[in-house]
Amino acid sequence: MEFEFLTPLNKNFAAQVKEFSAQQLGSKVVFHTKDQFPDIEKVDIAILGVLENRGDRVAFSNIDLEPLRKQLYSMFPGNWHASIADLGDIVAGNSLEDTYFALRKVAALLIKNKVIPIVIGGSQDLTYAMYRAYDDLEQMVNLVSIDSKFDFGKEEESALVSSYLTKIIIDEPNNLFNYCNIGYQTYYNAQEEIDLIEKLFFDAYRLGEISNNIALAEPVFRDADIVSLDLNAVKSSDSGNFVSFEPNGFNGKEICSLSRYAGISDKVSMFGLFNHSSSIQESTLMAQIVWYFIEGYHYRSNEYPFGSRESYIKFIVPIDEETLVFYKSNKTDRWWIEIPFVTNGGNKLKRNTLLPCSYEEYLGACNQELPERWWKAQRKNII
Repeated sequence: MEFEFLTPLNKNFAAQVKEFSAQQLGSKVVFHTKDQFPDIEKVDIAILGVLENRGDRVAFSNIDLEPLRKQLYSMFPGNWHASIADLGDIVAGNSLEDTYFALRKVAALLIKNKVIPIVIGGSQDLTYAMYRAYDDLEQMVNLVSIDSKFDFGKEEESALVSSYLTKIIIDEPNNLFNYCNIGYQTYYNAQEEIDLIEKLFFDAYRLGEISNNIALAEPVFRDADIVSLDLNAVKSSDSGNFVSFEPNGFNGKEICSLSRYAGISDKVSMFGLFNHSSSIQESTLMAQIVWYFIEGYHYRSNEYPFGSRESYIKFIVPIDEETLVFYKSNKTDRWWIEIPFVTNGGNKLKRNTLLPCSYEEYLGACNQELPERWWKAQRKNII
């Protein structure tokens, strides 16, 4: 049984949970303890820690998630209806690959049971194990990373936190349809890496772009399956992490807004937070990030790809030799653009599909500007 990889919460913490008031989140969460394991069939969101950081050569010596849990479960929930469980921790295996295997199996079982895992690590190379959890589902995967770096690296170093994306791209089976980075800082990335993002038709948004207009990120999350958040993307004055000092990055309000966007996306089925310094200050911010993801989840509208196109207004925009088809939701006023099925042997899409977009992209198309994300999606579908 895959859940055998999970260790229960310690007795001291279990006792502290009983001290929370009936209004606090801790009294509404089912915990994995020595005496009980949550009924997965009754769970919507599962929180699990992964005590593994050997993928990072300069990682902190130990991972302590108890301060984070105390902060999170002492908060008050909104008008939430989802069933939440804390499944405990996956401890580091005999090797890094053993930990990858355990996380992959646990995450895959949760997703198959329509449970959304919130994975708290640990070094960010654990994103690779999260990605591999989709292997048995036979679907293409869209990965969004909130990170100041792209995490490309040499193939022989592909187990490291700074190069997990290389491993995702190279290893078979290759189920990655799209990768998008949100918040990269140019001086942390070689020009060759920035060029590679373009060559692979991936998407990337600089920190300044998102900080100036955070709504740019909403359509990106709407199309994501996995969201991986590197806490080093938050500036140290807001995160409280002064060990690996970051003078620039997202502030606390922005990172919580991005987390809420991830939660509100109907498609996101796994969320990960990584590179925690284990400081008390950062634990508080992480707890709020998790809170906002769960808050977003409760405002999901179950639109595309789960709803019917009958509840959308269709707009047809001719551009040169192309005819773009946009859809606007009557329910939320959000926009999509159609990616047509290409009849060749190499296409990755099995039918016409919709790509989330913004109202501004629709207006641009009306002014004969071809949306860049639509063009990249087209190229990935053809190649």
